[in-house]
Amino acid sequence: MNTLTHDPAPVQVPPSGMPTRQRRTDRPWKTKGGGGFGKPTLTGLIVRYVLLLIVLVIAIGPFIWQLSSSFKGPRDDIYSFPPTLLPADFTLENYSRVASTIPIFDYAWHSLIVAVALVVANVVLGTLAGYALGCLRFRGKTVAMLILLSTLLLPGEVTLMSQFLTIKSLGLANTLGGVMLPGLVGAINVLLMTAACRAIPKELLEAAVIDGASTWQILRNIVWPSVRGMASVVAIFAFIGGWDDFLWPLIVLTDPAKYTLTVGMEYLNSNFGSDPRVVAAGTMIALIPIIIFFAVFQKFFFRGVEDGAIKG
Repeated sequence: MNTLTHDPAPVQVPPSGMPTRQRRTDRPWKTKGGGGFGKPTLTGLIVRYVLLLIVLVIAIGPFIWQLSSSFKGPRDDIYSFPPTLLPADFTLENYSRVASTIPIFDYAWHSLIVAVALVVANVVLGTLAGYALGCLRFRGKTVAMLILLSTLLLPGEVTLMSQFLTIKSLGLANTLGGVMLPGLVGAINVLLMTAACRAIPKELLEAAVIDGASTWQILRNIVWPSVRGMASVVAIFAFIGGWDDFLWPLIVLTDPAKYTLTVGMEYLNSNFGSDPRVVAAGTMIALIPIIIFFAVFQKFFFRGVEDGAIKG
């Protein structure tokens, strides 16, 4: 029995002393005559990086300017153009003046209580409401969704008077509880958790029901592992909203001893004649907890945004 064999193609060896030229395929831009469907041209890549640098300057520029101003002494001109970011008269006195003017640690503690309470409430209540709207069937579900969507169309200032009258009738005026109550669950957070719950396969939920799992078991073992990425997004939004809120605590709180940090910072404008260096120092102090909170949860935040973009 004869078998046909094919000789392998001869390997072309370049003459000695002649280096071989290989086309690079690791360039981030598309070369002429080359592939790379998803790669931009060299000009397009340059334009992208220029636009990214412009956005970076717009987004981070004010923060860098405030940070620099907080370390500048009286001999530094903070209004010079172009601004000088490195202070010539470096000082930490601005931060000490903030601490000596207002009870900053007490105010920061009040803000932390409000922010943490809003995080826990929005994550728990948002998950429960999102599970109900995204996975369950009941009468009035469409009406509930329309009501949630309609609340997003109204600016928050429209409902301030009705919220204050409600808080006052409940006896929560001039208390931190009155500051927390309107923000315990946000409509946008409910909608985010609803979108995350809708991404859970219905077959998985039906199989759990057939196996005899209770509602709390479904929430703990199926729903929560699937939506905790989006829950971290809700947590960060709730923390920033609770920590940075100024108008509502200013309306509810009348006792200076109960002020939150953002309301207490107004003393810096009055007592120091609007010294921008001291105000900048106070702004940096108020920003530290937000930076720490986001640094801790940033991995979960970006994972939740990515999951929402893919599944939603």
